[in-house]
Amino acid sequence: MTDQRATFGADLHIDPTGATGLRAGLMDALREAVRTGRLAPGTRLPSSRTLAADLGIARNTVADAYAELVAEGWLTARQGSGTRVARRAESRPATAKAPRPRPPRTAPAYSLMPGSPDLATFPRAEWLKAARRALSAAPNDAFGYGDPRGRIELRTVLAEYLARARGVYADPERIVVCAGFVHGLMLLGKVLRGRRVREAAVESYGLDVHTRLLTEAGLRTPCLPLDHLGSRTGELHTLRGAGAVLLTPAHQFPTGVPLHPDRRAAAVDWARSTGGLILEDDYDGEFRYDRQPVGALQGLDPEHVVYLGTASKSLAPGVRLGWMVVPRNLVGEVTAAKGLSDWSSSALDQLTLAEFLASGAYDRHVRSMRLRYRNRRDQLVAALAERAPAIRVSGIAAGMHAVLELPEGGEAEVIRAAAWQGLAVEGLAHFRHPDAELRREALVIGYGTPTDSAWAGTLDALLRVLP
Repeated sequence: MTDQRATFGADLHIDPTGATGLRAGLMDALREAVRTGRLAPGTRLPSSRTLAADLGIARNTVADAYAELVAEGWLTARQGSGTRVARRAESRPATAKAPRPRPPRTAPAYSLMPGSPDLATFPRAEWLKAARRALSAAPNDAFGYGDPRGRIELRTVLAEYLARARGVYADPERIVVCAGFVHGLMLLGKVLRGRRVREAAVESYGLDVHTRLLTEAGLRTPCLPLDHLGSRTGELHTLRGAGAVLLTPAHQFPTGVPLHPDRRAAAVDWARSTGGLILEDDYDGEFRYDRQPVGALQGLDPEHVVYLGTASKSLAPGVRLGWMVVPRNLVGEVTAAKGLSDWSSSALDQLTLAEFLASGAYDRHVRSMRLRYRNRRDQLVAALAERAPAIRVSGIAAGMHAVLELPEGGEAEVIRAAAWQGLAVEGLAHFRHPDAELRREALVIGYGTPTDSAWAGTLDALLRVLP
C-alpha cells in the first residue's frame, strides 16, 4: 500500500513510504489542507482515535501530529471543544505582478506581548463555585444601585488580603472599588484637577495610555529619569509644579527594576514636604520569584500614597475589577468623582471575588500561577543562553515579562523579522516618554501571555528572529 486517504470534509493524502514518516506526512497533509482552504478556520477535526482508524495508523501518531500542529498555531485544542483549525490568514494566488513584500497584517500566530496573563488558566470551576455561593448568600440590596465605594463584603476581605499579602495599611472605609487601573486613574485625574494640581510626574518608561489619561485630565506629565535603581525620585523636588507622581515601585514597568529603598524614602519625603500624592501602581505585586516580595510603598505613608491594584494580571482583564486604597482625606473626593452610585462594577462580580478571596481560592490560584510563570521564565532564560547567548536578559525577578537587551539598531529589525514569523512582540521604545533621556534597544517579552499549548512554538519563533 503506497497511499492512505482520509475524508472528513477534505481529502488527506499521505504517503507512508515517504522519507519523512507517517507523522510528518500527516502534518504536511493537514497544513496543505489548511493553506489551500480545504479545511476552513474553525473546522472540527476527527478525534485522534477516529482518524487513526480511518487511516489505519497508530493513534499516538495522530495525537503527536495534532499536538505539534497546535504548538505551531495551525490547530487549536480545548477540552470539551475538540481539535479545530485555528484562525489563520487565507492564502491567495500570486498575481502576475507581485506587490512589494510586507509583513503580514493578520492576527499573529504567536504573541509575546506584555501585559496579559495566560487567559486559558482562568480558574473557571473555582470561580463558578464562588459565584454560586455568593449569589446564594447575596442580600437583597446587592441587586440595587449600590455604594459608590463598592460592596462592603469585597472591601472588607480586600483590606485583610492587602495587609497580609502586600503590607498595605487599609481598612474597608478607605477602599474604593473600580473597574480596573485605568478607571481608577481617570477618577484620580479628576480629583487632582479639582485640587488645582497642574502636573503629575510619570516614569520615563511606562504605558502611554496612563500618561494620556493624565494629560486628558488637564495635567502636564513631566518624566522622572530612570536607571538601574529605578526612577530617580530625588529629582521630584526639581519639578516645582508637580503635585503627584505615578510610580510602579515593586516592579517598574516595563524595565522590571524594583525601586531602591533610598528612592522609596525620597518619594515619601517629597510627598510629606510638599503635600504631594504618590499614585502606586502595584500591577503584578503577587508574582515575585527569587526572593521575598517587595512590600507596597503605601505602607510607608498611607496618608500620602494611593495604592492601586487590580485582578487583571492575577486573574484576567475581563473580570474588570480593581481597587484603590486612598488617604483618609481623599475618600470623599474620590467617591464623589465616581458618582452617587456604583455604575462601573457589577455587584455580583464583586461578591464573587469577595467569596473567591475569603475561601482561599485566590491564594491557591496565585501560587499556582507563580510557579507556572517562574517555569516559563526559567525556560526562556535557558533557551536564550543556549541559542542566543549574546542577548542579556533583565527585569526577571518578578512579574510576567522580561527585557531582552539588543545591539544598537536591533530593535526595529527584530520586530520586523518577528512579524514575518507571525510573532507579535513589543519594543522598549514603545514605552518611552517623549522627553526621556535614556534610550535603550530592547524587546519587552510577555512570557505569561501564550497558552501552555502555544508556549513551545512561541518560544521557538522568538529564538529564530533574535540576532
